[in-house]
Amino acid sequence: MAEEKNEHIHDEKHEHIEKNEDAKKENEELKKENHPKTDDLKKTEKKQVEKPKKSFAEANAYNLPISTKTAMYISKFIKGKTISSAIMDLEDVIRKKKAVPYKGEIPHRKGKIMSGRYPKKASLEFIRLLKSLSSNATYVGIQVPIISEAISNLAPRPFGKFGAVRRKRTQVKLKAVEAKEKTNSKPKKNKRKNGEEK
Repeated sequence: MAEEKNEHIHDEKHEHIEKNEDAKKENEELKKENHPKTDDLKKTEKKQVEKPKKSFAEANAYNLPISTKTAMYISKFIKGKTISSAIMDLEDVIRKKKAVPYKGEIPHRKGKIMSGRYPKKASLEFIRLLKSLSSNATYVGIQVPIISEAISNLAPRPFGKFGAVRRKRTQVKLKAVEAKEKTNSKPKKNKRKNGEEK
């Protein structure tokens, strides 16, 4: 009698386990039907979202170990030029072929400027930053980039360690935009030569 009960209980457990397994399989099949695989979802749901196109490119440098005054003069020197011509001019400055215009009691230099200097260290830092700006402009899609902004500011100076030595720190921001095509909108004026009109 006890053996029959045990067999009956064992059969019930076995049936219960089989029912659970069948139910699990059915649930999995339903899930697969209702919810496709995540990989399939990713493939179908990926939409190309168009990012708003930037009309400018930027390059920033923080805590450069150069004089802020020198950086200001170089910024003024390169502003309004194309990136390639600015790099060429700064390479000429390093070779001492061209001087960066300065103000104040500084000796006269060759060329059309009154006074100037050849800041080598600052020029090298600016060339590195200009190359970064050039690659940023290419990434944005600017064909002929012109430097529209060149800003140099004082940066926080490092504290302690150096004793009485004052360390120089400068922050530089460069911005480039697409060059606009020049149009001759102004009418040409008639010039007189020896009292006669041309």
